Amino acid sequence: MIYSLKGNITHVGKDFIVISVHDIGYQVFVANTLNFQKSDENIILYTYQVTREDEQYLVGFKSIAEREVFVTLISVKGIGPRTALGALKDANPDELIKAISSNNVSYLKKLPGIGQKAAAQIILDLKGQLVEGSKGDPHQYEEVREALKTLGYRVKAIDDVLSTINEVDASTEDIIKIALKKLGKRT
Repeated sequence: MIYSLKGNITHVGKDFIVISVHDIGYQVFVANTLNFQKSDENIILYTYQVTREDEQYLVGFKSIAEREVFVTLISVKGIGPRTALGALKDANPDELIKAISSNNVSYLKKLPGIGQKAAAQIILDLKGQLVEGSKGDPHQYEEVREALKTLGYRVKAIDDVLSTINEVDASTEDIIKIALKKLGKRT
């Protein structure tokens, strides 16, 4: 297993970079190519080697924390390397950990390739693995969603607002207050 590569970036593609290490160019898929530029400076890229029956490729990360979140995400049933990379493109590791710890299905659903079922599976499988002592009721954000629907807010507006709230230790009432403030600013 290749854990890291140290070299310079010789090419930046749509969803990959090429890093040259001792005259060998490694194609490495990354979450966001905007984080990388062609350069003569050496960088360290932490990697994960994906090996499937019909393909092999490297996935790269700027930090060990990002790599660890990726590896943890792909351990969830139904979440593959491409989906995990897509999630890391739109959210940093801290945001993902916070969403999982706070049972925020709405936040996870906004990430590419993750629907209601996958978001629930991620929370079920990873709650407590990424952060010790995480709190929150698994149904808390659903309760908030239903309460806001009862108050007459549109489902799309509710989901948009809930996808921005990641409060690990907040009560249901606290989340409702935060959501109402955000919904009030939108109208």
